[in-house]
Amino acid sequence: MITVKNVSKEFVSNKKYPGFKGAIKGLFSNEKVSKVAVDNISFHINKGEIVGYIGSNGAGKSTTIKMMTGILTPTNGECLVNGVNPSKQRKINAQNIGVVFGQRTQLWWDLPLSESFTILKEIYNISDQAYQESMTFLNKILDLYSFFDRPVRTLSLGQRMRADLGAALLHNPKVLYLDEPTIGLDLVVKDNIRKAIKEINEKYQTTVILTTHDIEDIEELCSRIIVIDNGKKIYDGSLEKLKDTYGTKRKVSMEIKQLNAFEGIELSETLGVTPDLCSTRLDVEKNTLEVTFDKNKLQVPQVINAVMSIADVQDIQIQETELAEIVKAIYQHNVAK
Repeated sequence: MITVKNVSKEFVSNKKYPGFKGAIKGLFSNEKVSKVAVDNISFHINKGEIVGYIGSNGAGKSTTIKMMTGILTPTNGECLVNGVNPSKQRKINAQNIGVVFGQRTQLWWDLPLSESFTILKEIYNISDQAYQESMTFLNKILDLYSFFDRPVRTLSLGQRMRADLGAALLHNPKVLYLDEPTIGLDLVVKDNIRKAIKEINEKYQTTVILTTHDIEDIEELCSRIIVIDNGKKIYDGSLEKLKDTYGTKRKVSMEIKQLNAFEGIELSETLGVTPDLCSTRLDVEKNTLEVTFDKNKLQVPQVINAVMSIADVQDIQIQETELAEIVKAIYQHNVAK
């Protein structure tokens, strides 16, 4: 459905100089500076996949999405969406895609929502029968008719997001691009939006590309994620594989009867590893010892046995690295690539 092959995007701009004199100099200078926003990225997305496309601010994900939607033309490489080059065949591509941006709307601000949908019906040349079928389904999953006659400017954020999602799906696109679709929404509305996206995907096999900073969106919706950092693709695969690849840290929290027995003791020395592979934290109030270690270098039984050789263990809790921590580490460039 979507093929991105060796795509790069470079932006060239006039060089800026500091201060007032620099501003004057800039008026007469022809010196240019270039920035590579996307650097030789390739991937293929099959029909019906829900893919999370994530990265920190400035990583290049929005630039990639704009190239896939046809807003930007790649400097190098090629994008194909349903066999169409988005930047060269924009009208045909627009018929195949739907786009929802969390901070922007495609609806007419002062018109009733119903009129926005009528205008979109004409823009996409949707037949009366297809329009009624789409509206029946969209109302069922998004409850649009409860505010269908109200001006868009009077809608709450949650209602507007549901309306924007419905508008993007009115022409039954083959590909749906979602940019922060649940940003600023309360938990109930978020859950409803996620359920709607799942149902749309299941009913129409709509391919969904999701960019978000909400980890729950990724865990609830995505069967696959692509991680981009500094314009380069650093990961492409399942959530489980991501956790195996980057989630090397494991925590074991143990309730200890004689917690003071660990004062001044380096557990890493007892285990025969360097401190960066095994760290401890004492919680006097809860009477617990928390051990964080690299699961590729140490096993849980080794850690527990080492602790039990020093004091009595009354309770044990084992915690894998959460996805939020992994993604945060990637954004902060704290993972080995």
